[in-house]
Amino acid sequence: MASASLPCANCSPGGTSCRNTGRSSCANCRLVVYCSSECQKAHWPIHKLDCKSPYNKKTWEPEWSVEGRTPTFMSDEAPTPFGGMKYLFGNVPALDVLRLGANEGEAYGSQLHLLFAASGDLRNVVQTIAQLPPSYEQPIDIIVNDREFDVVARNAIILLLALTADDRDEAVDCILRIWYSASICKSHVDIFKQRIRPLIQNVCHKFKDKPAKRILGKTWTFEKRSVRLVLEKEAWDKLLTFMDVPDGLTIDKANEVRKAVTLARSRVDRRDRDYLFLSPSHRVARQRFRQDGLLLPFGARRSEHCEPNPTYFQSVDSWPMSDSADPLLGWSLHEVDKTPMGLATSDIYGKLFYYVRSTLEKFMVRMSKSAIAFQLLQVHAETLPNHLDGSFDRIDVSNISDWRYLGVHRTVALMAPLLRAPSINPHATLITLFMNMVEEYSTNEDKVKSVKTSSERVFKYLPPQRPIRGGNDPFITMVAYAHGHVQKYDHILKRFVEKARLTFMPLMAEAAMKDKHTIIDKWPYRLKLEPGQEGSSEEFYRLMNSGLSSRELYLEWKRIQT
Repeated sequence: MASASLPCANCSPGGTSCRNTGRSSCANCRLVVYCSSECQKAHWPIHKLDCKSPYNKKTWEPEWSVEGRTPTFMSDEAPTPFGGMKYLFGNVPALDVLRLGANEGEAYGSQLHLLFAASGDLRNVVQTIAQLPPSYEQPIDIIVNDREFDVVARNAIILLLALTADDRDEAVDCILRIWYSASICKSHVDIFKQRIRPLIQNVCHKFKDKPAKRILGKTWTFEKRSVRLVLEKEAWDKLLTFMDVPDGLTIDKANEVRKAVTLARSRVDRRDRDYLFLSPSHRVARQRFRQDGLLLPFGARRSEHCEPNPTYFQSVDSWPMSDSADPLLGWSLHEVDKTPMGLATSDIYGKLFYYVRSTLEKFMVRMSKSAIAFQLLQVHAETLPNHLDGSFDRIDVSNISDWRYLGVHRTVALMAPLLRAPSINPHATLITLFMNMVEEYSTNEDKVKSVKTSSERVFKYLPPQRPIRGGNDPFITMVAYAHGHVQKYDHILKRFVEKARLTFMPLMAEAAMKDKHTIIDKWPYRLKLEPGQEGSSEEFYRLMNSGLSSRELYLEWKRIQT
Protein backbone atom coordinates (compact mmCIF):
# COMPACT_ATOMS: atom_id res chain seq x y z
CA MET A 1 0.00 0.00 0.00
CA ALA A 2 1.38 3.41 -0.97
CA SER A 3 1.93 5.92 1.80
CA ALA A 4 -1.04 8.21 2.36
CA SER A 5 -0.73 11.79 1.13
CA LEU A 6 -2.22 13.77 4.00
CA PRO A 7 -3.61 17.28 3.68
CA CYS A 8 -2.34 20.10 5.84
CA ALA A 9 -4.11 19.97 9.22
CA ASN A 10 -4.67 23.72 9.36
CA CYS A 11 -8.45 23.83 9.47
CA SER A 12 -10.80 25.77 11.71
CA PRO A 13 -14.04 24.64 13.38
CA GLY A 14 -15.85 26.97 10.99
CA GLY A 15 -14.81 24.84 8.04
CA THR A 16 -12.07 26.88 6.35
CA SER A 17 -8.93 24.87 5.73
CA CYS A 18 -5.65 24.79 3.88
CA ARG A 19 -5.82 22.56 0.80
CA ASN A 20 -2.09 21.92 0.47
CA THR A 21 -0.37 18.60 1.11
CA GLY A 22 1.37 18.22 4.46
CA ARG A 23 5.17 18.24 4.34
CA SER A 24 6.17 18.03 8.01
CA SER A 25 4.59 16.60 11.14
CA CYS A 26 4.09 17.96 14.62
CA ALA A 27 7.25 16.71 16.33
CA ASN A 28 5.55 16.39 19.72
CA CYS A 29 2.65 14.09 18.79
CA ARG A 30 3.19 12.87 15.20
CA LEU A 31 -0.59 12.98 14.74
CA VAL A 32 -0.89 15.80 12.20
CA VAL A 33 1.04 17.26 9.27
CA TYR A 34 1.41 20.80 7.95
CA CYS A 35 2.44 22.28 4.64
CA SER A 36 4.43 25.10 6.24
CA SER A 37 5.52 26.60 9.54
CA GLU A 38 2.99 29.40 8.94
CA CYS A 39 0.10 26.93 8.85
CA GLN A 40 1.44 25.13 11.91
CA LYS A 41 1.59 28.39 13.86
CA ALA A 42 -1.88 29.42 12.68
CA HIS A 43 -3.34 26.08 13.78
CA TRP A 44 -1.54 25.93 17.13
CA PRO A 45 -4.37 27.48 19.24
CA ILE A 46 -6.55 24.54 18.14
CA HIS A 47 -3.96 21.77 18.00
CA LYS A 48 -2.43 22.57 21.38
CA LEU A 49 -5.61 21.34 23.09
CA ASP A 50 -4.65 17.85 21.91
CA CYS A 51 -0.88 18.17 21.70
CA LYS A 52 -0.60 19.57 25.24
CA SER A 53 -3.35 17.34 26.61
CA PRO A 54 -2.48 15.42 29.78
CA TYR A 55 -3.08 12.24 27.74
CA ASN A 56 -0.11 13.17 25.54
CA LYS A 57 2.33 13.25 28.44
CA LYS A 58 4.50 10.29 29.39
CA THR A 59 3.81 11.20 33.02
CA TRP A 60 0.02 10.82 32.61
CA GLU A 61 -1.69 8.83 35.37
CA PRO A 62 -5.29 7.67 35.76
CA GLU A 63 -7.63 9.93 37.67
CA TRP A 64 -8.02 7.41 40.48
CA SER A 65 -4.27 7.50 41.07
CA VAL A 66 -4.08 11.29 41.01
CA GLU A 67 -6.96 11.50 43.51
CA GLY A 68 -5.59 8.69 45.69
CA ARG A 69 -8.75 6.57 45.63
CA THR A 70 -9.73 3.02 44.74
CA PRO A 71 -10.85 2.72 41.10
CA THR A 72 -14.53 1.91 40.60
CA PHE A 73 -13.81 -1.29 38.67
CA MET A 74 -12.23 -2.79 41.80
CA SER A 75 -15.66 -3.37 43.33
CA ASP A 76 -16.91 -6.91 43.77
CA GLU A 77 -19.68 -6.37 41.23
CA ALA A 78 -19.40 -8.25 37.94
CA PRO A 79 -18.49 -6.00 35.00
CA THR A 80 -21.54 -4.91 33.04
CA PRO A 81 -21.80 -3.39 29.56
CA PHE A 82 -22.58 0.32 29.48
CA GLY A 83 -24.66 1.92 26.74
CA GLY A 84 -26.60 0.17 24.00
CA MET A 85 -26.50 -3.55 23.31
CA LYS A 86 -26.15 -3.48 19.52
CA TYR A 87 -22.97 -4.95 18.03
CA LEU A 88 -22.48 -2.87 14.89
CA PHE A 89 -18.67 -3.24 14.94
CA GLY A 90 -16.67 -6.44 15.11
CA ASN A 91 -14.84 -7.41 18.30
CA VAL A 92 -12.24 -9.78 16.84
CA PRO A 93 -10.08 -9.14 13.76
CA ALA A 94 -11.48 -9.76 10.28
CA LEU A 95 -10.90 -13.23 8.87
CA ASP A 96 -10.42 -14.57 5.34
CA VAL A 97 -12.52 -17.72 5.66
CA LEU A 98 -11.29 -19.19 2.36
CA ARG A 99 -7.48 -18.96 2.25
CA LEU A 100 -7.64 -20.76 -1.07
CA GLY A 101 -3.86 -21.04 -1.39
CA ALA A 102 -3.69 -23.20 1.75
CA ASN A 103 -6.80 -25.22 0.87
CA GLU A 104 -8.48 -25.80 -2.51
CA GLY A 105 -5.75 -23.98 -4.42
CA GLU A 106 -5.64 -20.50 -5.91
CA ALA A 107 -6.89 -21.71 -9.29
CA TYR A 108 -9.70 -23.87 -7.87
CA GLY A 109 -12.04 -24.77 -10.70
CA SER A 110 -15.41 -25.02 -8.96
CA GLN A 111 -18.00 -22.56 -7.71
CA LEU A 112 -17.72 -21.64 -4.03
CA HIS A 113 -20.58 -21.46 -1.54
CA LEU A 114 -20.02 -19.56 1.72
CA LEU A 115 -22.26 -19.25 4.77
CA PHE A 116 -21.80 -16.61 7.46
CA ALA A 117 -24.34 -17.96 9.94
CA ALA A 118 -24.00 -15.24 12.60
CA SER A 119 -22.18 -12.63 10.60
CA GLY A 120 -22.16 -9.49 12.67
CA ASP A 121 -20.83 -6.75 10.40
CA LEU A 122 -19.44 -7.46 6.93
CA ARG A 123 -15.74 -7.43 7.78
CA ASN A 124 -15.21 -11.18 7.24
CA VAL A 125 -17.13 -11.04 3.96
CA VAL A 126 -15.14 -8.02 2.78
CA GLN A 127 -11.81 -9.52 3.87
CA THR A 128 -12.57 -12.85 2.19
CA ILE A 129 -13.52 -11.31 -1.16
CA ALA A 130 -10.65 -8.81 -1.02
CA GLN A 131 -8.14 -11.67 -0.54
CA LEU A 132 -9.37 -13.82 -3.44
CA PRO A 133 -6.45 -14.69 -5.71
CA PRO A 134 -6.68 -13.38 -9.31
CA SER A 135 -6.46 -16.93 -10.62
CA TYR A 136 -9.80 -17.89 -9.07
CA GLU A 137 -12.40 -17.22 -11.79
CA GLN A 138 -15.51 -19.15 -10.72
CA PRO A 139 -18.82 -17.78 -9.36
CA ILE A 140 -19.37 -17.38 -5.62
CA ASP A 141 -22.60 -17.67 -3.64
CA ILE A 142 -22.56 -16.01 -0.21
CA ILE A 143 -25.28 -16.23 2.43
CA VAL A 144 -25.01 -13.70 5.26
CA ASN A 145 -27.29 -14.14 8.28
CA ASP A 146 -27.67 -12.38 11.61
CA ARG A 147 -30.57 -12.38 14.03
CA GLU A 148 -30.17 -8.64 14.80
CA PHE A 149 -32.15 -6.48 12.40
CA ASP A 150 -29.85 -3.46 12.77
CA VAL A 151 -26.90 -5.56 11.65
CA VAL A 152 -28.74 -7.02 8.66
CA ALA A 153 -30.08 -3.59 7.66
CA ARG A 154 -26.61 -2.02 7.69
CA ASN A 155 -25.11 -4.97 5.82
CA ALA A 156 -27.79 -4.69 3.13
CA ILE A 157 -27.25 -0.94 2.78
CA ILE A 158 -23.47 -1.36 2.48
CA LEU A 159 -23.79 -4.06 -0.19
CA LEU A 160 -26.31 -2.00 -2.16
CA LEU A 161 -24.00 1.01 -1.95
CA ALA A 162 -21.17 -1.14 -3.29
CA LEU A 163 -23.20 -2.63 -6.13
CA THR A 164 -24.97 0.53 -7.33
CA ALA A 165 -21.81 2.63 -7.47
CA ASP A 166 -21.02 4.69 -10.55
CA ASP A 167 -17.88 6.07 -8.93
CA ARG A 168 -15.85 3.51 -6.97
CA ASP A 169 -13.96 6.06 -4.88
CA GLU A 170 -17.20 7.82 -3.95
CA ALA A 171 -18.80 4.51 -2.94
CA VAL A 172 -15.82 3.44 -0.83
CA ASP A 173 -15.81 6.81 0.90
CA CYS A 174 -19.54 6.58 1.64
CA ILE A 175 -19.37 2.97 2.88
CA LEU A 176 -16.45 3.75 5.17
CA ARG A 177 -18.36 6.63 6.78
CA ILE A 178 -21.64 4.71 7.08
CA TRP A 179 -19.82 1.78 8.66
CA TYR A 180 -17.71 3.58 11.24
CA SER A 181 -18.63 7.25 11.73
CA ALA A 182 -21.38 8.64 13.95
CA SER A 183 -21.97 11.56 11.60
CA ILE A 184 -21.68 11.75 7.84
CA CYS A 185 -21.50 14.33 5.07
CA LYS A 186 -24.54 15.67 3.25
CA SER A 187 -23.21 14.05 0.07
CA HIS A 188 -23.54 10.66 1.77
CA VAL A 189 -27.14 11.43 2.73
CA ASP A 190 -27.82 12.36 -0.89
CA ILE A 191 -26.45 9.00 -2.06
CA PHE A 192 -28.81 7.28 0.37
CA LYS A 193 -31.80 9.19 -0.93
CA GLN A 194 -30.96 8.93 -4.60
CA ARG A 195 -29.68 5.35 -4.87
CA ILE A 196 -30.75 3.20 -1.95
CA ARG A 197 -34.04 4.62 -0.72
CA PRO A 198 -35.87 4.18 -4.07
CA LEU A 199 -34.87 0.50 -4.16
CA ILE A 200 -36.34 -0.12 -0.71
CA GLN A 201 -39.40 2.07 -1.31
CA ASN A 202 -40.34 0.12 -4.41
CA VAL A 203 -40.22 -3.13 -2.48
CA CYS A 204 -42.26 -1.72 0.41
CA HIS A 205 -44.88 -0.45 -2.02
CA LYS A 206 -45.10 -3.85 -3.69
CA PHE A 207 -45.50 -5.59 -0.32
CA LYS A 208 -47.77 -2.99 1.33
CA ASP A 209 -50.80 -5.28 1.58
CA LYS A 210 -48.92 -8.32 2.89
CA PRO A 211 -49.27 -9.50 6.54
CA ALA A 212 -46.70 -8.00 8.94
CA LYS A 213 -45.03 -11.34 9.70
CA ARG A 214 -44.97 -12.65 6.13
CA ILE A 215 -41.41 -13.46 5.02
CA LEU A 216 -40.73 -11.76 1.71
CA GLY A 217 -37.68 -11.61 -0.52
CA LYS A 218 -36.38 -9.30 -3.20
CA THR A 219 -33.42 -9.81 -5.55
CA TRP A 220 -31.56 -6.92 -7.17
CA THR A 221 -29.32 -7.86 -10.09
CA PHE A 222 -26.34 -5.79 -11.28
CA GLU A 223 -24.83 -7.51 -14.33
CA LYS A 224 -22.99 -10.57 -12.92
CA ARG A 225 -23.69 -9.66 -9.31
CA SER A 226 -26.84 -9.79 -7.21
CA VAL A 227 -28.18 -9.17 -3.72
CA ARG A 228 -31.21 -10.96 -2.35
CA LEU A 229 -32.69 -9.68 0.91
CA VAL A 230 -35.25 -11.78 2.80
CA LEU A 231 -37.15 -10.15 5.67
CA GLU A 232 -40.51 -10.10 7.35
CA LYS A 233 -42.84 -7.49 5.85
CA GLU A 234 -42.65 -5.25 8.93
CA ALA A 235 -38.85 -5.40 8.79
CA TRP A 236 -38.94 -4.14 5.19
CA ASP A 237 -40.91 -1.13 6.42
CA LYS A 238 -38.43 -0.58 9.24
CA LEU A 239 -35.55 -0.69 6.77
CA LEU A 240 -36.78 2.59 5.30
CA THR A 241 -36.13 4.31 8.65
CA PHE A 242 -32.42 3.55 8.24
CA MET A 243 -32.39 6.09 5.41
CA ASP A 244 -33.66 8.98 7.53
CA VAL A 245 -32.52 10.78 10.66
CA PRO A 246 -35.27 10.67 13.34
CA ASP A 247 -37.37 13.82 13.53
CA GLY A 248 -35.90 16.31 15.98
CA LEU A 249 -32.42 14.78 16.06
CA THR A 250 -29.94 17.55 15.32
CA ILE A 251 -26.22 16.97 15.00
CA ASP A 252 -25.68 18.62 18.39
CA LYS A 253 -28.30 16.39 20.03
CA ALA A 254 -26.81 13.29 18.38
CA ASN A 255 -23.35 14.17 19.71
CA GLU A 256 -24.79 14.73 23.17
CA VAL A 257 -26.56 11.36 23.15
CA ARG A 258 -23.43 9.56 21.96
CA LYS A 259 -21.05 11.23 24.40
CA ALA A 260 -23.39 10.46 27.30
CA VAL A 261 -22.22 6.87 26.69
CA THR A 262 -18.70 7.16 25.28
CA LEU A 263 -17.58 9.83 27.78
CA ALA A 264 -19.83 8.95 30.73
CA ARG A 265 -18.39 10.35 33.94
CA SER A 266 -19.19 7.12 35.77
CA ARG A 267 -16.88 5.19 33.43
CA VAL A 268 -13.78 7.36 33.69
CA ASP A 269 -11.82 4.74 35.65
CA ARG A 270 -12.54 2.05 33.08
CA ARG A 271 -11.46 4.38 30.28
CA ASP A 272 -8.28 5.25 32.14
CA ARG A 273 -7.56 1.55 32.65
CA ASP A 274 -7.90 1.01 28.90
CA TYR A 275 -5.44 3.86 28.30
CA LEU A 276 -2.72 2.46 30.60
CA PHE A 277 -0.91 0.48 27.92
CA LEU A 278 -1.31 3.07 25.15
CA SER A 279 1.43 5.39 24.00
CA PRO A 280 0.70 9.08 24.69
CA SER A 281 -0.27 9.84 21.08
CA HIS A 282 -2.52 6.80 20.88
CA ARG A 283 -4.28 7.92 24.06
CA VAL A 284 -4.99 11.26 22.42
CA ALA A 285 -6.24 9.54 19.26
CA ARG A 286 -8.54 7.18 21.16
CA GLN A 287 -9.93 10.01 23.24
CA ARG A 288 -10.62 11.96 20.04
CA PHE A 289 -12.62 9.02 18.63
CA ARG A 290 -14.65 8.88 21.84
CA GLN A 291 -15.28 12.62 21.57
CA ASP A 292 -16.40 12.89 17.96
CA GLY A 293 -17.10 9.32 16.82
CA LEU A 294 -15.48 9.89 13.42
CA LEU A 295 -13.11 7.44 11.77
CA LEU A 296 -10.84 9.92 10.03
CA PRO A 297 -7.17 10.87 10.01
CA PHE A 298 -6.50 12.97 13.10
CA GLY A 299 -5.85 16.15 11.13
CA ALA A 300 -8.75 15.74 8.68
CA ARG A 301 -11.46 18.37 8.40
CA ARG A 302 -14.53 17.40 10.42
CA SER A 303 -16.95 20.25 9.75
CA GLU A 304 -18.44 18.49 6.70
CA HIS A 305 -19.71 15.66 8.91
CA CYS A 306 -22.87 17.53 9.81
CA GLU A 307 -25.57 14.84 9.54
CA PRO A 308 -26.19 12.11 12.15
CA ASN A 309 -25.57 8.66 10.67
CA PRO A 310 -29.15 7.33 10.32
CA THR A 311 -27.98 3.70 10.50
CA TYR A 312 -26.83 4.39 14.08
CA PHE A 313 -29.65 6.57 15.35
CA GLN A 314 -33.08 4.97 15.37
CA SER A 315 -34.35 7.31 18.08
CA VAL A 316 -33.56 10.81 19.31
CA ASP A 317 -32.40 9.74 22.76
CA SER A 318 -30.31 6.57 22.56
CA TRP A 319 -26.87 5.47 21.35
CA PRO A 320 -27.00 1.86 20.09
CA MET A 321 -23.55 0.58 21.11
CA SER A 322 -21.62 0.09 24.32
CA ASP A 323 -18.96 2.54 25.42
CA SER A 324 -16.28 0.00 24.51
CA ALA A 325 -17.29 -0.28 20.82
CA ASP A 326 -14.28 0.63 18.70
CA PRO A 327 -13.61 0.02 14.99
CA LEU A 328 -10.00 -0.94 15.80
CA LEU A 329 -11.27 -4.15 17.43
CA GLY A 330 -12.51 -5.53 14.11
CA TRP A 331 -9.18 -5.53 12.28
CA SER A 332 -5.67 -6.81 12.89
CA LEU A 333 -3.89 -4.15 14.93
CA HIS A 334 -0.58 -5.49 13.64
CA GLU A 335 -1.64 -4.98 10.02
CA VAL A 336 -3.26 -1.62 10.75
CA ASP A 337 -0.13 -0.34 12.49
CA LYS A 338 1.96 -1.24 9.43
CA THR A 339 -0.21 0.96 7.20
CA PRO A 340 1.98 3.75 5.81
CA MET A 341 0.81 7.17 6.99
CA GLY A 342 3.66 9.33 5.79
CA LEU A 343 4.86 11.61 8.56
CA ALA A 344 1.81 11.17 10.84
CA THR A 345 3.30 7.98 12.23
CA SER A 346 1.29 8.00 15.49
CA ASP A 347 -2.15 8.45 13.91
CA ILE A 348 -3.52 4.97 14.61
CA TYR A 349 -7.11 5.81 13.62
CA GLY A 350 -5.82 7.47 10.46
CA LYS A 351 -3.98 4.23 9.71
CA LEU A 352 -7.19 2.29 10.31
CA PHE A 353 -9.05 4.66 7.98
CA TYR A 354 -6.61 4.00 5.14
CA TYR A 355 -6.31 0.29 5.91
CA VAL A 356 -10.07 -0.29 5.76
CA ARG A 357 -10.38 1.97 2.72
CA SER A 358 -7.72 -0.06 0.92
CA THR A 359 -9.50 -3.30 1.86
CA LEU A 360 -12.82 -1.92 0.61
CA GLU A 361 -11.17 -0.86 -2.65
CA LYS A 362 -9.86 -4.40 -3.17
CA PHE A 363 -13.32 -5.75 -2.31
CA MET A 364 -14.95 -3.46 -4.88
CA VAL A 365 -12.41 -4.25 -7.59
CA ARG A 366 -12.79 -7.98 -7.05
CA MET A 367 -16.59 -7.78 -7.11
CA SER A 368 -16.49 -5.88 -10.40
CA LYS A 369 -14.64 -8.81 -11.99
CA SER A 370 -16.61 -11.67 -10.44
CA ALA A 371 -19.99 -13.33 -10.53
CA ILE A 372 -21.09 -13.04 -6.91
CA ALA A 373 -24.57 -13.66 -5.52
CA PHE A 374 -25.31 -12.42 -1.99
CA GLN A 375 -28.31 -13.46 0.07
CA LEU A 376 -29.05 -11.73 3.38
CA LEU A 377 -31.27 -13.31 6.03
CA GLN A 378 -32.44 -12.31 9.50
CA VAL A 379 -33.22 -15.51 11.38
CA HIS A 380 -32.00 -17.21 14.55
CA ALA A 381 -29.04 -19.46 13.78
CA GLU A 382 -30.91 -22.41 15.29
CA THR A 383 -33.57 -22.21 12.57
CA LEU A 384 -31.20 -21.19 9.77
CA PRO A 385 -30.94 -24.68 8.19
CA ASN A 386 -34.69 -24.52 7.50
CA HIS A 387 -34.08 -21.55 5.21
CA LEU A 388 -31.18 -23.00 3.22
CA ASP A 389 -30.75 -25.19 0.18
CA GLY A 390 -27.54 -26.86 -0.88
CA SER A 391 -24.22 -27.22 0.90
CA PHE A 392 -21.25 -25.00 1.65
CA ASP A 393 -17.49 -24.91 1.27
CA ARG A 394 -17.09 -22.70 4.34
CA ILE A 395 -19.36 -21.99 7.27
CA ASP A 396 -18.38 -19.28 9.74
CA VAL A 397 -20.52 -19.21 12.90
CA SER A 398 -18.63 -16.63 14.98
CA ASN A 399 -18.93 -17.53 18.69
CA ILE A 400 -22.48 -18.91 18.80
CA SER A 401 -20.67 -22.13 19.80
CA ASP A 402 -20.05 -20.60 23.25
CA TRP A 403 -22.32 -22.09 25.92
CA ARG A 404 -24.11 -18.80 26.53
CA TYR A 405 -25.43 -19.05 22.96
CA LEU A 406 -26.09 -22.36 21.17
CA GLY A 407 -23.13 -24.25 22.59
CA VAL A 408 -20.68 -26.41 20.71
CA HIS A 409 -22.80 -29.55 20.36
CA ARG A 410 -25.88 -27.81 19.00
CA THR A 411 -23.84 -25.58 16.71
CA VAL A 412 -21.86 -28.43 15.14
CA ALA A 413 -24.93 -30.67 14.90
CA LEU A 414 -26.82 -27.92 13.05
CA MET A 415 -24.05 -26.68 10.79
CA ALA A 416 -21.77 -29.61 9.97
CA PRO A 417 -24.42 -31.38 7.83
CA LEU A 418 -24.50 -28.23 5.69
CA LEU A 419 -20.84 -28.67 4.71
CA ARG A 420 -20.04 -30.14 1.32
CA ALA A 421 -19.28 -33.84 1.48
CA PRO A 422 -15.55 -34.69 1.56
CA SER A 423 -15.96 -36.50 -1.76
CA ILE A 424 -16.94 -33.17 -3.35
CA ASN A 425 -14.63 -30.83 -1.43
CA PRO A 426 -12.31 -32.33 1.19
CA HIS A 427 -11.37 -28.78 2.27
CA ALA A 428 -14.90 -27.76 3.28
CA THR A 429 -14.65 -26.33 6.81
CA LEU A 430 -16.86 -25.19 9.67
CA ILE A 431 -15.16 -22.45 11.73
CA THR A 432 -16.20 -22.03 15.37
CA LEU A 433 -14.97 -19.34 17.74
CA PHE A 434 -14.97 -19.65 21.54
CA MET A 435 -14.51 -16.42 23.44
CA ASN A 436 -15.56 -17.71 26.86
CA MET A 437 -14.30 -21.30 26.92
CA VAL A 438 -11.26 -20.64 29.11
CA GLU A 439 -13.35 -18.87 31.74
CA GLU A 440 -16.07 -21.52 31.63
CA TYR A 441 -13.66 -24.45 32.09
CA SER A 442 -11.19 -22.90 34.53
CA THR A 443 -11.35 -23.90 38.19
CA ASN A 444 -10.45 -21.78 41.20
CA GLU A 445 -7.32 -23.91 41.51
CA ASP A 446 -6.39 -23.02 37.92
CA LYS A 447 -6.74 -19.34 38.69
CA VAL A 448 -4.53 -19.54 41.78
CA LYS A 449 -1.85 -21.50 39.94
CA SER A 450 -1.98 -19.17 36.94
CA VAL A 451 -1.14 -16.14 39.07
CA LYS A 452 1.94 -17.90 40.40
CA THR A 453 3.13 -19.20 37.04
CA SER A 454 2.49 -16.03 35.06
CA SER A 455 3.85 -13.46 37.53
CA GLU A 456 7.48 -13.94 36.54
CA ARG A 457 6.54 -13.73 32.86
CA VAL A 458 4.50 -10.55 33.38
CA PHE A 459 7.37 -8.79 35.15
CA LYS A 460 9.65 -9.56 32.21
CA TYR A 461 7.30 -7.54 30.04
CA LEU A 462 6.50 -4.98 32.75
CA PRO A 463 9.55 -4.39 34.94
CA PRO A 464 8.75 -1.81 37.67
CA GLN A 465 10.09 1.62 36.74
CA ARG A 466 9.72 3.14 40.22
CA PRO A 467 8.65 2.15 43.75
CA ILE A 468 5.01 1.04 43.94
CA ARG A 469 2.75 3.46 45.79
CA GLY A 470 0.23 1.17 47.44
CA GLY A 471 -2.56 -1.05 46.14
CA ASN A 472 -4.10 1.61 43.90
CA ASP A 473 -0.90 2.24 41.96
CA PRO A 474 -1.63 2.01 38.19
CA PHE A 475 1.25 -0.44 37.86
CA ILE A 476 -0.69 -2.93 40.02
CA THR A 477 -3.66 -2.64 37.65
CA MET A 478 -1.40 -3.16 34.63
CA VAL A 479 0.15 -6.28 36.13
CA ALA A 480 -3.24 -7.71 37.12
CA TYR A 481 -4.67 -7.02 33.67
CA ALA A 482 -1.66 -8.54 31.92
CA HIS A 483 -1.73 -11.85 33.84
CA GLY A 484 -4.40 -13.46 31.70
CA HIS A 485 -2.84 -12.23 28.47
CA VAL A 486 0.58 -13.87 28.87
CA GLN A 487 -0.59 -17.39 29.73
CA LYS A 488 -1.16 -20.44 27.57
CA TYR A 489 -4.36 -22.41 27.92
CA ASP A 490 -3.76 -25.70 26.15
CA HIS A 491 -4.51 -27.61 29.36
CA ILE A 492 -7.90 -25.89 29.57
CA LEU A 493 -8.59 -26.83 25.94
CA LYS A 494 -7.73 -30.44 26.73
CA ARG A 495 -10.19 -30.34 29.63
CA PHE A 496 -12.85 -28.80 27.37
CA VAL A 497 -12.37 -31.52 24.74
CA GLU A 498 -12.65 -34.24 27.39
CA LYS A 499 -15.56 -32.85 29.40
CA ALA A 500 -17.57 -31.79 26.36
CA ARG A 501 -16.70 -35.12 24.69
CA LEU A 502 -15.74 -33.42 21.48
CA THR A 503 -13.95 -36.54 20.24
CA PHE A 504 -17.42 -38.16 20.07
CA MET A 505 -18.70 -35.56 17.60
CA PRO A 506 -18.29 -37.95 14.65
CA LEU A 507 -20.98 -40.10 16.30
CA MET A 508 -23.15 -37.19 17.46
CA ALA A 509 -22.92 -34.88 14.45
CA GLU A 510 -20.96 -36.68 11.72
CA ALA A 511 -18.20 -34.10 12.13
CA ALA A 512 -14.69 -34.07 13.55
CA MET A 513 -12.20 -31.45 14.65
CA LYS A 514 -9.49 -30.92 12.06
CA ASP A 515 -6.08 -32.06 13.26
CA LYS A 516 -4.37 -29.34 11.26
CA HIS A 517 -6.00 -25.93 10.94
CA THR A 518 -5.91 -24.43 7.45
CA ILE A 519 -7.97 -21.24 7.97
CA ILE A 520 -6.85 -19.78 11.30
CA ASP A 521 -4.68 -20.94 14.21
CA LYS A 522 -6.37 -22.37 17.30
CA TRP A 523 -4.97 -19.56 19.46
CA PRO A 524 -4.29 -16.83 16.88
CA TYR A 525 -3.89 -13.96 19.34
CA ARG A 526 -1.69 -15.40 22.06
CA LEU A 527 1.88 -14.20 22.34
CA LYS A 528 4.23 -16.00 19.94
CA LEU A 529 7.54 -14.54 21.14
CA GLU A 530 9.27 -15.11 24.46
CA PRO A 531 10.16 -12.13 26.67
CA GLY A 532 13.49 -10.71 25.58
CA GLN A 533 13.20 -11.85 21.97
CA GLU A 534 13.37 -9.17 19.31
CA GLY A 535 9.90 -7.69 18.85
CA SER A 536 8.46 -9.30 22.00
CA SER A 537 7.78 -6.01 23.77
CA GLU A 538 5.95 -4.61 20.74
CA GLU A 539 3.93 -7.82 20.46
CA PHE A 540 2.98 -7.64 24.15
CA TYR A 541 1.81 -4.02 24.03
CA ARG A 542 -0.03 -4.66 20.77
CA LEU A 543 -1.97 -7.47 22.44
CA MET A 544 -2.72 -5.38 25.51
CA ASN A 545 -4.14 -2.61 23.30
CA SER A 546 -6.04 -4.82 20.86
CA GLY A 547 -9.10 -5.55 22.98
CA LEU A 548 -8.23 -9.25 22.71
CA SER A 549 -7.61 -11.49 25.70
CA SER A 550 -5.39 -14.16 24.07
CA ARG A 551 -8.03 -16.65 25.26
CA GLU A 552 -9.92 -16.59 21.95
CA LEU A 553 -10.03 -20.16 20.61
CA TYR A 554 -10.88 -21.27 17.08
CA LEU A 555 -11.75 -24.86 16.23
CA GLU A 556 -12.10 -26.03 12.64
CA TRP A 557 -14.39 -28.93 11.77
CA LYS A 558 -14.75 -31.21 8.80
CA ARG A 559 -17.69 -33.36 7.82
CA ILE A 560 -17.28 -37.11 8.17
CA GLN A 561 -18.37 -39.08 5.12
CA THR A 562 -21.02 -41.68 5.97
